[in-house]
Amino acid sequence: MKIAVIGVGAMGSIYAALLADAGHEVWAVDTWDAHVASINNTGLRVQGASGDRIVRTIRATTQISDIGVCDLCLIATKAAGVGTAARDAAGVIGQDSIVLTIQNGLGSGERIAEYIPTENVLLGVADGFGASMIAPGHAHHNNMKLIRIGEIGGGMTDRLRGLENVWQEAGFNAKAYANITQLIWEKFLCNVTFSAPCTVFNEAVGALMNEPDHWKIALGAMCEAYTIAQVKGVELSFEDPVAYVTAFGASMPEARPSMLLDHMAGRISELDAINGVVPKMGREMALPTPYNDMLTAILKQREAFFRDQV
Repeated sequence: MKIAVIGVGAMGSIYAALLADAGHEVWAVDTWDAHVASINNTGLRVQGASGDRIVRTIRATTQISDIGVCDLCLIATKAAGVGTAARDAAGVIGQDSIVLTIQNGLGSGERIAEYIPTENVLLGVADGFGASMIAPGHAHHNNMKLIRIGEIGGGMTDRLRGLENVWQEAGFNAKAYANITQLIWEKFLCNVTFSAPCTVFNEAVGALMNEPDHWKIALGAMCEAYTIAQVKGVELSFEDPVAYVTAFGASMPEARPSMLLDHMAGRISELDAINGVVPKMGREMALPTPYNDMLTAILKQREAFFRDQV
């Protein structure tokens, strides 16, 4: 397949490297000039959970117009960049091209729909799949649990099964699901529990859970999102949301959510697609969201400071 990976940060680098190593024609598209130059000059190095390799067959560019029509367009930007990526990707999407977007939080499908038709759009969820950038052209793969993919409108299709096979043959633990919306919401509840609270208190997951007052706030934020899910009629695989997110957190006590890592680096985070979207949905449904209101207000103030420093 000819594959364009748009947004070749830590996660995008892992996707690009393994897919290219499996023999696909992979193009990496990113705005980070040094990263693009390093990939073109010396290859993309990935080490960690998926092994240690330098992939030299990837072609990297800052201009998506260089690529031409692709079979698969993989959007791996932060949530805030999905709309722009979809707009830019319009020129490389053919009639039978597949667009797969993998982000945290809610709303990726809606952001894409503002720029391109969604008939060929699939949604993905990365579960227990951490990565970080060490240097331009060098990514570290921390964990590798599961990539879940599904049709934006639900159901099982031949192209979904085919894409599942592409990911599996590249070495990923990937699985196709008929109801990806359920999985997105289940991951979202975990994100809401740990992302903003860990960032506000500057704590890893286990430390947050071990501090009773902090954990109470985290669970309060999650319960607000869970109530919204119930009112929306979202089907979930569990009846006890507290037990679900507690088990999730207990499995990775040393983990630091990407939102915390972004703030540690002075970067704008995916706040608007995670804890920040809960108050928005709450207002639309006349549901109170005081925990997420507070967490979002604190982090919005920090991110305003980050913007002022640019």
